Amino acid sequence: MRRTVTYIHERTGWPEFTWAGESIAGPLAAARHKQGRLLGEMEALGFDLRSEASLAVLTSDVVKSSSIEGEELNPDEVRSSIARRLGLDVAGLPKAGRDVEGIVEMMLDGTRNLDKPLTKRRLFDWHASLFPTGRSGIDRITVGGWRKKEAGAMRVVSGPMGREKVHFEAPEADRIESEMSGFINWFNTQPAVDPVLKAGIAHFWFVTIHPFEDGNGRIARAITDMALARADGTKDRFYSMSSQIEAERKNYYLKLESAQRGDVDLTGWLEWFLGCLDRAIGGADQTLAAVLNKARLWQRINRRPVNERQRLVINRMLNGFSGFLSTSKYAKLAKCSTDTALRDIRDLLERGILVQNSGGGRSTSYRLGEPERVSG
Repeated sequence: MRRTVTYIHERTGWPEFTWAGESIAGPLAAARHKQGRLLGEMEALGFDLRSEASLAVLTSDVVKSSSIEGEELNPDEVRSSIARRLGLDVAGLPKAGRDVEGIVEMMLDGTRNLDKPLTKRRLFDWHASLFPTGRSGIDRITVGGWRKKEAGAMRVVSGPMGREKVHFEAPEADRIESEMSGFINWFNTQPAVDPVLKAGIAHFWFVTIHPFEDGNGRIARAITDMALARADGTKDRFYSMSSQIEAERKNYYLKLESAQRGDVDLTGWLEWFLGCLDRAIGGADQTLAAVLNKARLWQRINRRPVNERQRLVINRMLNGFSGFLSTSKYAKLAKCSTDTALRDIRDLLERGILVQNSGGGRSTSYRLGEPERVSG
């Protein structure tokens, strides 16, 4: 059955995008204001706190970018991989698997090497890092190269087999070389538009070309982070666009589909992108609060330092620990006996570093106390 939809990449004017400046000006100014204020707050912090905040944001960015695609990564492995690459403490964290190492490698290359040009070779390397086995799931795919005609039409679909709904169909494979050449040349030129707007356009443009058989969403978000890092003027990340997109995933796909079925006017998409960015920057307050709380806690603890087992467990509880602490969890994390774990826990309870939750017996559990209640 012949489709009746005309997609944006088939319209006259593609890819010479337009937008209504008067509609974009307000959201852009609001996002830029928040961006500047956040970067100013981070600059006022010491190096260690900035590094800790960036590590937390990068970890969330990698985890959530994969989650959008339905792939759940172990946050501890992600944090371990990032920390090791940034030269930060990895004590007590597990060794990351190859799947984690690949996406971390890609995301960090985009932001830490933000001044390097985006090239076809670089994109191929990113893609290869995402699929080290040459497979997506059980299917063998073209890795480190544009999708080929033999792979068939690249469609975004939903619904049960036989009754699929096609939301979007990407350009044919024989167009990709020229399409990506135009995109890469544009991305590497000095922006004629605000760098934040360039990030929004780049995200939409790349994901619309859909040049790879798989991994296009994750690579689009890496490109977006790279463009935003250039807009921020720093390699460190203090807000996570991927985390906010994941939180608004349904609306994200609706906005993409609407723009991909429209003409070359991207006003609606850019309004949503700027709003999402504004909310992502606003969410950084929680990250900063957590980092400052961690710093205050250690400041109080270090008046009378804990032993290495206790330090390891406290750090794990501060860094995305799932659930509450129990004696058995402590023993496992610290690689010690249950008796040793109990002695360590009693000491931490006496000092207010740990607080026992309600309930007892086998269900006895603990949480971290407030910094102000920790005794020296």
